Amino acid sequence: MQIRTLLAGVAMTAALAGCATSGSQAPDSQKPAAQTAEYKGTLPCRNCDGIDLTVDLTGTDQAQPADRTFTLEAEYVNHPQNPPAEHYEGNWDVMTGTPADDKATVYELTPNGEGQVYYFQRIDPQTLELIDPQLRRFENGQALQLKKQP
Repeated sequence: MQIRTLLAGVAMTAALAGCATSGSQAPDSQKPAAQTAEYKGTLPCRNCDGIDLTVDLTGTDQAQPADRTFTLEAEYVNHPQNPPAEHYEGNWDVMTGTPADDKATVYELTPNGEGQVYYFQRIDPQTLELIDPQLRRFENGQALQLKKQP
């Protein structure tokens, strides 16, 4: 069972937000090290106690698209079939506006190879919420939120 199947049943899709900026200056011969923002949460699951989701966003909103990468890890908690953890990598992009809020910031995560595109709306600097492909929030949106880790 893949996370895209469960998320489709739970919600239907996703994206991402709020990256830290790189802080220190590197020597002229080196690029600054990219900063990663980690978000975690547990999404609802019909057949288990939840899906522990971790999303790491590397880069900033202002970085070139090729420099914005992500990893997404999903682990099923107490699932009767004990499926393996899932891992996706790819690039993320920044979008502005949703049908309900023309100023909303949405992160679009596109996996390399197979996998669906995920959309996350930035609720505040510390919170991302999984939204559907039409950029709409779900009624149970608070259950679909990831919190930025210190």
